[in-house]
Amino acid sequence: MDFLAELLVSALIVIGGIFGLVGSYGLVKLPDLMTRLHSPTKSSSLGIGGVLLASMIYGVWQNGWLSTHELLITLFVFLTAPITANFIAKAFLHRERDKAGRLPPTGTSYGWASYDAPPETGDEEPDSLAGPRSAGN
Repeated sequence: MDFLAELLVSALIVIGGIFGLVGSYGLVKLPDLMTRLHSPTKSSSLGIGGVLLASMIYGVWQNGWLSTHELLITLFVFLTAPITANFIAKAFLHRERDKAGRLPPTGTSYGWASYDAPPETGDEEPDSLAGPRSAGN
């Protein structure tokens, strides 16, 4: 059993390291911010997740109990990385307003959320956003 646990922990550390390396390489080598942003948010999150999972397995195997610290760190990283990436992407879109004319049409009465105001048509909603109507509407 010791060999299997060591093998699993070692494999998770190596896989996490590979994901971290790929994310770091993409951060350095990709050409612009929007392509560069995808690399660290996805790959590095998986890398950190692999290393923290290895730490949790090692803690259970060595001490006999699960530490909640690693679990909370993993949860925090997986919750904050996409939100941070969204904020960075929105800031980039607002700084690069000249690129708004090259976007394809959305196919609804709403435009792109980063560039266009909602339509001034009153209570009309696109079918995809319209919820169930009550009897009073």
